[in-house]
This record gives sequence, C-alpha cells and structure tokens, in this order.
Amino acid sequence: MAHIDLNSDLGESFGPWRMGDDAAMLDIVTSANIACGFHAGDPAGILATLRAAAARGVSIGAHVGYRDLVGFGRRNMNPSSAELVGDTIYQIGALQALAHVAGTKVRYVKPHGALYNTIAHDARQGADVIEAIRAVDPGLVVLALAGAPFVEQARSAGLAVVCEAFADRAYNADGSLVDRRLPGAVVHDPAEVAARMLKLVTDGTIVAVDGSEIALDAQSICIHGDTPASVEIARVLRAKLASQGVSLVPFATSHG
Repeated sequence: MAHIDLNSDLGESFGPWRMGDDAAMLDIVTSANIACGFHAGDPAGILATLRAAAARGVSIGAHVGYRDLVGFGRRNMNPSSAELVGDTIYQIGALQALAHVAGTKVRYVKPHGALYNTIAHDARQGADVIEAIRAVDPGLVVLALAGAPFVEQARSAGLAVVCEAFADRAYNADGSLVDRRLPGAVVHDPAEVAARMLKLVTDGTIVAVDGSEIALDAQSICIHGDTPASVEIARVLRAKLASQGVSLVPFATSHG
C-alpha cells in the first residue's frame, strides 16, 4: 500500500493576529512544522499549538527561518555564517523546550520561506543550517525540497533527509517553485490540488506550469497553513488519498 506524510506550517499566529486554523489543520495532517518565533509565532501561541499537536499524535518539526517578523520570513537575507548558525540553534532549542513542556518532542527541522528557498541552492547557507542541526542533535531529520542540491549536501553531512512536494504551489519545469509574486504561483482549487498530489503519490510526477511532467521523489506533502481555504484543501486532499488506498503516516516515526 502506498503511504505519504502530510505536513503543514503552523504556530504562526502572533499575539492577537490569527494566522490559519491550527486546531482544524492538526486534525488532518500527520506532521506539523511549528514556527519558532523568528518569522512568526509567539511563545504562548506556539505552546498551545504544540499541546494540540501532542494530543493528536502529530509529529513535530522546528520551522526555523530568518529573523524577519515583518516580512514573515519571505524576504531574501544574507546573514553571516555565525549569525545563521546561532539563529538556527536558538530556534531549535526554543522549540525543544516548549515541546518538552507540551509533552512531545522535536523530531525534525524544516527551514521556512526565503531560508528554505535559499539553501536549496546556496551551499554556504545550507552548510550553516546543517552545522546548526548537527550541533543540536544529529538525529534530527531534515525536511527539504525534493530535487534540490541541498538534499545531497545534507545527506553527505550525515543527516537523514526526507523530501517534500507542495500541494498548493505551482512548479517550474526545472522543479523549482514558481515565485509567489507571479500569477498562478499558489493553487487554490481543492479538487485540483488533490488530483495533482494523487498523481505525485501514484506516479511520482507533477505537471509544471508549462505543461511538462517533472519527476519528484517526495515522501511528504506540504499544505501551507496560511493559504486561503487551506483547511478545506487539506480535507479534500486527505479524503482523496484515503479513497485511493493511500495511508497517511508521519515520516519522522520511520526515522526514529
């Protein structure tokens, strides 16, 4: 039987500003990438999301990003290696402490936003993130963009890597994500998302914006928690996969 993990970016609300519906999404996904306070999230809200995830048996990952609250971590930055290593360690450590209090633990790391896209191809920043993860816990799994050079870079450094595809994002023919500033970068139709991801799980391919089919080796599917109608997209996707006999399993459990 085919199986896949569903992950979502959660814990992103800040004070009175609500971002997404964490409780509803946690009823659907199997892994949660929790904001660590640098691109989004405040300690009280992060703790509440961790407790909700723990109650549902959802696997926890540290969603580390640039120090960029105003830009939601989506602005390109070029911190020094010392800064990036330190910031990444700091974020993982903060989430580990909150997770411990919530009765769960951090099992993986997924860089967020601009940092995620930068390290996909920037070997220097990628090495900094790898160094930070190894310094904290070399047993942490890394969740990364399928097909990106960073995947082999992290594996060569001894880290376990799980590759993901994005349910609600359009792809270029080279396997990169379409820039969010361009029209059609985000896919909003739940039925279209479900059909695209079923094809990925069963055939290992996805249709790019130019109509070509690209191969993606992905063990997890990401649904952005801040996308409009994200909960509905996740529900329709989960139902579609289940109807075709695809089981949903958190990837981190298979890596200890």
